[in-house]
Amino acid sequence: MSSMRYTNDHEWVRVEGDTAIVGISDYAQEQLGDVVFVELPDVGKSFAQNDDAAVVESVKAASEIYAPISGEILAVNDSLEDAPETLNSDPTGDGWMFKISIADAGEIDALMDEAAYKKFVEGLE
Repeated sequence: MSSMRYTNDHEWVRVEGDTAIVGISDYAQEQLGDVVFVELPDVGKSFAQNDDAAVVESVKAASEIYAPISGEILAVNDSLEDAPETLNSDPTGDGWMFKISIADAGEIDALMDEAAYKKFVEGLE
């Protein structure tokens, strides 16, 4: 999955054409523990990079999910409302959170690649 990019806040981005799919990293879901609720952004809403876009609540804490890039929400993963635990079981697959248009491709280029993110996480442990 080398096509993924990561933020310092543990969101991941996977580019498909002019759309970016966004979710939380495996490290983030491990830190959160069992996810019990997900609040997703509204389709059509626009965000600047690093704006609060969603909320994930777990048995341990509530955590803001930030927009890793600027753009407009094109779709959300509605299945997370009924099965928020998907964020724990498959955070980089079926646990994707939302799709956002890419307003500035340079924002994606500035995010960490998988190797840099792995090194970043190792520094946290």
